[in-house]
Amino acid sequence: MLDNKRTTPIIALIGAVALMTSAPAFAQSASPAASSAAAASSAAPADSAAAASPAASDASTPAVDAESLKVGGKSAGKLTPIRMFLDATLIVKFVMIGLVLCSILSWTLLVIKLFEFGSLRRTSDSFLETFRGAKSIVDMGRIAESDEFAGNPLADMAAAAAAEVELSRQAGLHVSGEHRDSTIVRAQAAIGAVQSSLARRLSGGMQFLASVGSTGPFIGLFGTVYGIMNSFINIANTNTTNLAVVAPGIAEALLATGMGLFAAIPSVVFYNYFQTQITSYGTRSEGFVAELMNAISRQLDKGA
Repeated sequence: MLDNKRTTPIIALIGAVALMTSAPAFAQSASPAASSAAAASSAAPADSAAAASPAASDASTPAVDAESLKVGGKSAGKLTPIRMFLDATLIVKFVMIGLVLCSILSWTLLVIKLFEFGSLRRTSDSFLETFRGAKSIVDMGRIAESDEFAGNPLADMAAAAAAEVELSRQAGLHVSGEHRDSTIVRAQAAIGAVQSSLARRLSGGMQFLASVGSTGPFIGLFGTVYGIMNSFINIANTNTTNLAVVAPGIAEALLATGMGLFAAIPSVVFYNYFQTQITSYGTRSEGFVAELMNAISRQLDKGA
């Protein structure tokens, strides 16, 4: 048997050699764990980047949507009537401007006619009160031709009738007695001429009101149809059905219809109101003609 003192160094040497030979294998076995750890560490940033990517895509979405809201160079924002007018196409703008002018003229006619009929009623009341105090045909003519009642239709009728009687008398014609009826016929003809001019005077501007009231909605509808057609063309060109894209163009188009109604409705109301006033004054003038002819007939019977 070997001595223990000799075998101990030998065993230590063999263990050292075995340890040196097993170190590479240990390193190779440890390398997969290290690589997996490295892979895990590299995957963590990738996952964090992937997690952050939805937020980045969400942040970029409003910019894309903002671009899609632009149609034909017009950005959809807060809509006001002025902005809708400015963004409208040229034809729709012309329609809107025409309707605004028609509306302004309608309201101007309302003010003018209100003053006209108000003045007409006041001067007519004053004239009738004075006329009924006349004592002769000459006196009727003098009252009717006074500056106080200048331009009043009733005064013009009385002046025309009195002037016709005076012209017949100055021509050497008999105006009373058996020639009384022919004198009255001539006076009625003179009054009829004044009544014709009265009808034309009172109906001034009524044709315009009737035209605006009947055609205003259709003119506005034309602007609406054209505006909506143009909006759908822009939608087709942008390949989007976003409501924010559709709404501005349709709102601009509907504004034309609203303006058409705004011009037409007051015109119809004013037309009906003034037609009533014209009919009422026409009835009053007919009553005055009967009163005037009775007064002239009485004066002719008296030989005045």
